[in-house]
Amino acid sequence: MPDFKPKDVPVDSACTPGPTRRSFLSRGAVGLAAAVATRSSWAEMPASATENTVKLPQIQDPKREQAEETPDPNSPPDDRVGYAIVGLGRLSLDQILPALSACKYSRVAALVSGDPDKARKAARQYGLREADVWDYQNFERLADNPRVHVVYIVLPNGMHKEFTVRAARIGKHVLCEKPMATSATDCQTMIDVCRQANRKLMIAYRSQYEPMDRMIVKMVQQGKIGPVCEFIAGNSQNVGDPSQWRLKKALAGGGALPDIGLYALNAARFLSGEEPVEVMATTTKPDHDPRFREVEESVHFVLRFPSGFTATCIASYRSHESRFFRLQGPQGWAGMDPAFGYNGLRMRHGAMIDGKNAVTEITIDPNNQFAREIDHMSQGVISNTTPHTPGEEGLQDQRIMEAIYESARTGAAVKIARPTGIWRGPEPSEETF
Repeated sequence: MPDFKPKDVPVDSACTPGPTRRSFLSRGAVGLAAAVATRSSWAEMPASATENTVKLPQIQDPKREQAEETPDPNSPPDDRVGYAIVGLGRLSLDQILPALSACKYSRVAALVSGDPDKARKAARQYGLREADVWDYQNFERLADNPRVHVVYIVLPNGMHKEFTVRAARIGKHVLCEKPMATSATDCQTMIDVCRQANRKLMIAYRSQYEPMDRMIVKMVQQGKIGPVCEFIAGNSQNVGDPSQWRLKKALAGGGALPDIGLYALNAARFLSGEEPVEVMATTTKPDHDPRFREVEESVHFVLRFPSGFTATCIASYRSHESRFFRLQGPQGWAGMDPAFGYNGLRMRHGAMIDGKNAVTEITIDPNNQFAREIDHMSQGVISNTTPHTPGEEGLQDQRIMEAIYESARTGAAVKIARPTGIWRGPEPSEETF
């Protein structure tokens, strides 16, 4: 395996980061280097599993949310691609850090957080050194850490641009959670800066690396469904805590659409292999509900594609949890219910067999979607190839979401320009799966 130490890229001293996240995540805290013990005392300090468990507040309806136990720590070999996880919220602690322990080509190399206590606990749990823990103020010092090759940004949407730019300018590749940003302008800036720094940028569309979703893509490509006619999808959940960042427009960019509606939007595009040319949409924002003072509660949109294919999608922040989609054509259909989730997915395929309408349920051994997408990014770093879901893929979704909001605002259909250039990279290697 080659040495992945990034080439030295000068930091633009004139680039001052935008509004900081301390209004949200303890920006004013003292740097972690001063807050934690020395390396020797760190190593000698006894800590039980209970002491190192990070507890997070509930964000969904408490009747729905169940706590998940964090898997036993694992210490991957150092010859794998190293990741700095930026942001230690629910997704990082419950999904991404455990997934890195299951990766073939990837390992956790550093943590970046504004919460010293949380960072200390997570670092001990995953066998990291004191020197591998950073805060947001000293983020640029990661440039001197050869163990970190990729920065995985798991922050509120409104902060994706800032930390992507900062990461690229210190010579690190970037894996960024979706949605890519809160505006198409910010998405383009992220792409441009990474290109100028010769760093890879991948958006974490984990469903595009999930085996059953990929099986449906192959069905479409092989004509087993026939020319696709329609796509129907829904993604809903009943959010709880009104103070969470997903309900703040500056941090989230919107409500149900960029958070959960994006799953249906992106699925319509990557499953069909087509790009929409027009959208008609409506949004709902109840006046009486304190959760939706800044963002929409629900969105309903219909996408029209050049072939006549249509996608009808709904997303809601005020409905009982439901996630599904169905893709239909003259030769058959394929769908998932539940869909979009981290696990427990169920796929069915309907077609005529021996003159009879038959429905087949397809199951695949449990898999870690996050490990698959992370390892795909690592393979791209190793082989110097473009990721399957580069920044251009995230930019296209952001452009469509802006058209959805415009249609909802004006009450009229809005045209969508076809993306230029290449917006999706080579198919993921089967070896990853």
